[in-house]
Amino acid sequence: MGHLDHAAFGWLTPALSYVMACIGAALGLRCTVRALGATGRSRRNWLLTAASAIGTGIWTMHFVAMLGFSVSGTEIRYNVPLTILSLLVAMVVVGAGVFAVGYGRDRGRALAFGGLTTGLGVASMHYLGMAALRLHGVVRYDPVLVGLSVVIAVVAATAALWAALNIKSPVAVAVASLVMGGAVSSMHYTGMLAVSVRVSPSGEALPGATAMQFIFPLAVGLGSYLFLTSAFVALSPTADEREASASAQRPVESVAR
Repeated sequence: MGHLDHAAFGWLTPALSYVMACIGAALGLRCTVRALGATGRSRRNWLLTAASAIGTGIWTMHFVAMLGFSVSGTEIRYNVPLTILSLLVAMVVVGAGVFAVGYGRDRGRALAFGGLTTGLGVASMHYLGMAALRLHGVVRYDPVLVGLSVVIAVVAATAALWAALNIKSPVAVAVASLVMGGAVSSMHYTGMLAVSVRVSPSGEALPGATAMQFIFPLAVGLGSYLFLTSAFVALSPTADEREASASAQRPVESVAR
């Protein structure tokens, strides 16, 4: 059996991956709340931003954590198309959950469906990302721990969406995003505990890209996207602020006439 190291760089990768998950969750939950205060195309755009933020946050969290993953006795490569597919799946499945919340008539049902779908999005991204691993040997999973990791993802996504929708204070959204970030991280490491690798040493070259060739630049790019979008969302006026500025301009217009 190959010895698995989940933190080859010490605390750096777990801590950084947790931060990325929290930023993605905070941005996604904030956009979901903003979407509910908007209508029409604006609502749709907020929900799309929410889905891309949460999806990007989950993906970046997973692969930043994977930068610290090593197996004794074998190198690790990543299959590029599968890795990109895992990002797209995360966005699409999380998108379905977020749109259910954004357009659901029945709050409770929308939240249950949204939480389930978002949680499954987190889990499917994780296991697709794991399927992209290429190493000399066989990867096995403990089905009980895999099941537990999926349950953690679903419960936490539901809790975070509930908190974001029902508690409007910025502190609550911050706490919800820390919870969701923690859930994505704990789901990841529970999923990683389920992994065992039987190494069969070989001198053959592995297919795929190394983490530094491919994962690292992509994670930096997506991380930048999250930061820029966060800044944009923080600076864009809320519906209440727009209403206030519109009403402030009305008397001026009537005087001008």
